[in-house]
Amino acid sequence: MLYTNVNTHSTTIAISSFHDKSCAKGEETMIDFSQTCRNITTLYLVDKNQQNLSPKLRAGVRGKKAVLVIPTLATEFTEEENRPVFINILKQLKKTSYLKKIIFGLDAATDTEALELATLLKEYGIRNYIIQHNEGDRFKELYKRIESSSFALRQPGKGRNMFMSFGVAQAIGADYVGVIDADIRTFHRSQLDRLLYPIIVLNYQFSKASYIRIGNNRMYGRVKRLLLDPFLLALKRKFRESEDEKFISLIDYLLAFNYQLSGEVAFEINLLKRMHFATNWGIELFTLIEAYRKANNIAQVQFSTGPFEHKHQSISADSPESGLNKMATDIVTTLLSTLVIEEGFEISDYFVRDTTATYLNMADELIKKYSENASFSNLEYDRDAEEAMVKGVFRDSILDAGDFITSSPHLISDKLTHLIANDKRFQRYKDAGLMNDLIVYEKESKNQLFEIPQTVSWERIIMKQPGILDEIRDATKKDAIIFATT
Repeated sequence: MLYTNVNTHSTTIAISSFHDKSCAKGEETMIDFSQTCRNITTLYLVDKNQQNLSPKLRAGVRGKKAVLVIPTLATEFTEEENRPVFINILKQLKKTSYLKKIIFGLDAATDTEALELATLLKEYGIRNYIIQHNEGDRFKELYKRIESSSFALRQPGKGRNMFMSFGVAQAIGADYVGVIDADIRTFHRSQLDRLLYPIIVLNYQFSKASYIRIGNNRMYGRVKRLLLDPFLLALKRKFRESEDEKFISLIDYLLAFNYQLSGEVAFEINLLKRMHFATNWGIELFTLIEAYRKANNIAQVQFSTGPFEHKHQSISADSPESGLNKMATDIVTTLLSTLVIEEGFEISDYFVRDTTATYLNMADELIKKYSENASFSNLEYDRDAEEAMVKGVFRDSILDAGDFITSSPHLISDKLTHLIANDKRFQRYKDAGLMNDLIVYEKESKNQLFEIPQTVSWERIIMKQPGILDEIRDATKKDAIIFATT
């Protein structure tokens, strides 16, 4: 396992992973075991022959309920290339004895495909399942019911799917909720044990998995390595220059996670009820930010000692609405929006351009280190391709995200006011009252900011619709008859 210290003045080659584990500014990090971030406990997997955690997990859930959520597309089990991966997950879950229920949040599926999933689950011995058929009549009605109270859930995708699954988990009385993706090629039940251990046994509120993104003798995790880490470091440098300690604290927190974009997380139910969730590709990052705001104790867990594989997104350089291109833009937009809307940061075109230039410099330095790590460990590494991705797809994603944030009506009005204020060519318009009109317009449009597409909290929904969990419970019971669950 490789470690590249993202301190820009030195390179460390050691046994660890591709990240900066320093949370306090300016600190050098130790090789594993280090606990340098006050807000996060890192649980390291030291021994491959780690003791079986299941007995402690079974004891921990005595009198309580642990639930697993698996957001699932129909293609995970209908397409031939994906099916073996999904079946392996089912085989591993069959051996897990402490889960009360496993919720399969099924998206983009017909009724026939939902029945096919039920057949597959029974074939591989999964008896404690709930199929949340999002395209089925009952769950479509539930989405409409929630939206009737002006809670926007129209944008389909993993975020909306997970959010409804969290409602199902609450409806059946869950105390602990874990989430794993349905496309993990190297999944083993012990990984789930590790993810849930901090929540169930150690009483943490939030747990996040980390793992090595190496496969086929090469590095993966391109969005984390080439976009998110160098962009966070660029932001940190800018905030240091302006001595904005509040923003540095959040950036340090995000940098302290070994793999910010992992989809494997776990929640204590009282925290889960209060959290909002993004409904775009920024969901993993936004979840970390929500935990930063609302959780008192957070753990990140080394999920695996070996390489961890799941499906990889295509680059889609020519299609800004798909693949890594769309993912990158959503992630940067989520981060910038958080700084602007939640943390009160004043953003400008100049800041975006300047930070992008700093990002390119930081990414170039990291790429050099990745190249050296690859050479040290005999990994294949295409430096030209990595540099091209940074200077093309990821740079453009940052600029596009900046455009989204800075194109709010009141900001455009402010720019226009400054443009025409001292220019004599606009004097006749100023004499006619244009400046006063712009000031009024700016005040009226102050709240028209770009907002992260996100859910409200379940706590808020339940407050406005007190019977919603009963309705969800009733829907799952009726669907259970169709899907013959036990």
